[in-house]
Amino acid sequence: MNNIFSNITPEVLALSNLCAKNSAIDPYLYTKYDVKRGLRDVSGKGVLTGLTEIAEVRSHIIVDSEYVPCEGKLFYRGIDVEQIVEGFIEEDRYGFEEVTYLLLFGELPDKEALNNFTKLLEEYRSLPTSFVRDIIMKAPSRDMMNTLARSVLTLYSYDDQADDISLPNVMRQSLQLISLFPLLSVYGYQAFRHYHDGQSLFIHTPDPSLSTAELILHLLRPDSKYTPLEAKILDVALVLHAEHGGGNNSTFTTHVVSSAGTDTYSSVAASLGSLKGPKHGGANLKVVQMFEDMKNTIKDWEDEDEVRNYLSALLQKRAFDNAGLIYGIGHAVYSISDPRANIFKGFVNKLSVEKDRVAEFKLYNLVESLAPQVIAKERKMYKGVSANVDFYSGFVYSMLDLPIELYTPIFAIARISGWSAHRIEELFNANKIIRPAYKSVSSRKEYKNLSDR
Repeated sequence: MNNIFSNITPEVLALSNLCAKNSAIDPYLYTKYDVKRGLRDVSGKGVLTGLTEIAEVRSHIIVDSEYVPCEGKLFYRGIDVEQIVEGFIEEDRYGFEEVTYLLLFGELPDKEALNNFTKLLEEYRSLPTSFVRDIIMKAPSRDMMNTLARSVLTLYSYDDQADDISLPNVMRQSLQLISLFPLLSVYGYQAFRHYHDGQSLFIHTPDPSLSTAELILHLLRPDSKYTPLEAKILDVALVLHAEHGGGNNSTFTTHVVSSAGTDTYSSVAASLGSLKGPKHGGANLKVVQMFEDMKNTIKDWEDEDEVRNYLSALLQKRAFDNAGLIYGIGHAVYSISDPRANIFKGFVNKLSVEKDRVAEFKLYNLVESLAPQVIAKERKMYKGVSANVDFYSGFVYSMLDLPIELYTPIFAIARISGWSAHRIEELFNANKIIRPAYKSVSSRKEYKNLSDR
């Protein structure tokens, strides 16, 4: 039977070629009209499009009126993320719920406020009756981000106040989605694994005593077992991915869509669509795949020359996916360092020992050291490059035995906290639809009657 949803017919191919013929814009025109492609200038500095109090990404300091690169810093509501992580690790507790509270409400909770907030999230961690059977189990997608977006949009139908964008209602919806994202993601994966791969189906009931990180591992693993180190490192990953300022693609999507006055479910689904892209949330998967190719190609993982030659081949489009990229190296904002990668690195080392994968960790270290040198040699650079958070997060997820299908959904489980904070900030402050300008460079043409064409 002909599948109209997957076959590219000769007619469609011909129409595509016609579209391509009439769609190309002369690259020179972008320079002529000083178009900030990607809303960034040639040095990588973003175009200012809004104000926020939720997070700050710092990669430069001002010295004598000049922007000077500095070690990367990330602040949640003005507090250094490194201090936040040090704080909850030192007190031997989980941090994602505390960070979610901070991002949403602008201040750190005391013990009573944190306990009450955690209990509220637990109360909201319940899907509508038969939702798993009727929605998640039917027509499971091979892409978990698609499954997650579909589930979010379907929840609209269960909400009697779905279109109400008053602050209390949006807050209620946001807290429910933050609570439900682990269930929607993991249950979606279990359904896919069962129906597409023929594996046993595990649908564990949420345990209200668990943190978000523990809950993910509890829901995912057949025996629900995990070590304290595994849960703590996954928690750190959630904290580091929870927010990254208003300028990243998915959060900017949150602002743009929210500015139109749409409902929370549509806003979150749009942001999920953005995060799904391999240039955004899917980057850590590319890192893991690149390293798998690297490990199979390089004979001696400790040979600097061999590793350097492989990295050069990557940039010259002669290795891995021939895209000319060293995945996990470089960032749109950071130049000297990504603070999230620096925080992650120490925990990755500990987990590599527990998982007996120290040799791989050393290979990651070597690539992190050599890649900036190779890039500087091969490419014209406007700013420095360093390892970003995706460089290590994929390795962490592989050591946690998380399926690759869940790498980006876990990013979403964390980032829904930041999206929710930014949505509320946009609705509360801006009250103006976001509409940037595009300049037409099309030539004028006369209309011709159909018989004269």
